[in-house]
Amino acid sequence: MELKELNIINFKNIEQSSLVFSSGFNCFVGKNGMGKTNILDAIYHLSMCKSCFNLPDLQNIRHNESFFVIQGKYLRDNELVDIYCGVKRGQKKIFKKDQKAYSKLSEHIGLLPLVMISPEDSSLIDGGSEGRRRLIDGIISQCDRDYLLCLIRYNKALMQRNSLLKMSVDKSIDLDGLEIWNDQLSEYGEKIMQKRVEFLKEFRDVFQMYYKELSLGNEMVELGYKASVQTGKLFVALRDSLKKDCMLTYTTVGIHRDDLVLNIGDYSVKKIGSQGQKKTFLVALKLAQYAWLLRTGKVKPLLLLDDVFDKLDEDRVKQIVRIVGGEMFGQVFMTDTNREHLDEILKEQKVNYRLFYVDKGEINV
Repeated sequence: MELKELNIINFKNIEQSSLVFSSGFNCFVGKNGMGKTNILDAIYHLSMCKSCFNLPDLQNIRHNESFFVIQGKYLRDNELVDIYCGVKRGQKKIFKKDQKAYSKLSEHIGLLPLVMISPEDSSLIDGGSEGRRRLIDGIISQCDRDYLLCLIRYNKALMQRNSLLKMSVDKSIDLDGLEIWNDQLSEYGEKIMQKRVEFLKEFRDVFQMYYKELSLGNEMVELGYKASVQTGKLFVALRDSLKKDCMLTYTTVGIHRDDLVLNIGDYSVKKIGSQGQKKTFLVALKLAQYAWLLRTGKVKPLLLLDDVFDKLDEDRVKQIVRIVGGEMFGQVFMTDTNREHLDEILKEQKVNYRLFYVDKGEINV
């Protein structure tokens, strides 16, 4: 799959820009804060129907403007696909494929597979469990629509159960209503947990392969799944946690409390990993995500690298460029502040690339 053209109007600090891309590497160079990441976020938006930074749509509209538009022309399976996203204050977001609007945004997820590596990913290691669950859910959802629907239904049931708990403060809870949400959380939660565990069994091997390649075989790493409830026990756990849940007014057990275990050797990478090791861990995770999406979706996803070379030594940087410049990978979009450094590495690896200069939201070739 290839993004041929990108048109942006009033998205973040970009007033207007029309870009034509190389089928290989597309590199955005400029000082920090000039808008390089905003270009990648626009591309991400067209694949995932939202900002990669989880910002509300209205916060992505350029200051003092009333709307933003992002439009991309893609080549997918030898067919041209036109994707349009428009957001206007006071109106519902419009998302179209070939001039036909989607009735649900979930219908679009998976059409344009994409993997993004950014400094924000550091929260996968140093932050709470929510980001790590979101990583797994994002990977599986792009290639398994049933999983995505289960996740949507689970989250709706969770919201309803939590609402019921909050309304029951200082009075008796509606046990019949609670039973309905317990049933749904149990049904969808068991399916989600099973798919997560099955996914990690295969994903782990691909991740370990990439980490070994990036670190030149110097360290052993491990991925594990830490469940809050044993498989098949969710319904009972929800019943047993009622007293605690009523006191706290939220649901304390379920797949929304599960976590990923990220280790170097026998120890948590969060506790013992250096900045370089953590960055390598994250890059290996995302390259494994790319390989997984390619294997399950049969089209090459787009790969977005935002400031990925920071905190990595030159050998690891060259390894990344060598890997993503290989036959398995397709179109790559990347940002960097150092044009000379980027030029040198890309020329050495003999990859096809195009440079764009970004300054205060203006993009020039």
